Amino acid sequence: MTIQHQARKRFGQNFLVDQHIISQIIAAIGPKADDNLIEIGPGTAALTEHLIERCPSMKVVELDRDLVSFLTEKFADYPDFSIFSGDALKTDFAQFYDGRQMRLVGNLPYNISTPILFHLLKNRTLIKDMHFMLQREVVDRLGAVPGNKTYGRLSVMVQYHCRVMPLIPVPPSAFRPAPKVQSAIVRLKPHRSKPSTADNEELLSQLVSHSFQQRRKTLRNCLRPYAEHLVDAEPEIDLSRRAEQLSVSEFVALSNHISQSIKSKT
Repeated sequence: MTIQHQARKRFGQNFLVDQHIISQIIAAIGPKADDNLIEIGPGTAALTEHLIERCPSMKVVELDRDLVSFLTEKFADYPDFSIFSGDALKTDFAQFYDGRQMRLVGNLPYNISTPILFHLLKNRTLIKDMHFMLQREVVDRLGAVPGNKTYGRLSVMVQYHCRVMPLIPVPPSAFRPAPKVQSAIVRLKPHRSKPSTADNEELLSQLVSHSFQQRRKTLRNCLRPYAEHLVDAEPEIDLSRRAEQLSVSEFVALSNHISQSIKSKT
């Protein structure tokens, strides 16, 4: 069964059509029959029809109601296949955890890919791995290292929670309609044991956000709201540096210093 579906700009739809790229993606995911596999935004089922052959009990989350109807009909012969109609940003993915860690895959809408990533990381302890098609620029940011101009809040927070593995570059010609940007497949694998652990992860997130709000300013200037807790932070952390120069572990160390200072003053 095929579908002639007009891609909808409001949903950020660009459908994957290149069979060679699709084969590479399926091989990278390596789906198995007993996986707890969830696909976000299956669209016209370019990946789904290959995934379901290997994992008939997979689930999908699709916002476009026309595509929900198409998927329902196309995979009617798969009784264990489940479709959840709704917005991935508003979906509680914890509902899909059944004792087996989740494997998430998808061609994410580029206009909301960063919010979706942060949304999914709320349930990181329930996730085995994630394979996503993203704008190449976003994949570069995810894996960026300190000192790189693409290194920022997204880099630090995702790397704190996950191992980032860029996998497959994907050209615009692989999609219908062709986007105006390069794309790539990335694998995100949540750490089972973090390389460095924050005492207060909410504080770490706030600290990183503050640090990158004005990239050209020093940490001392960016972190004025925490000034009273940074009095004795040096020489452990050089506050004359800019945020893009700090590693993930240094951000964690700085966060833990502030956290301990806050506790000592209460």
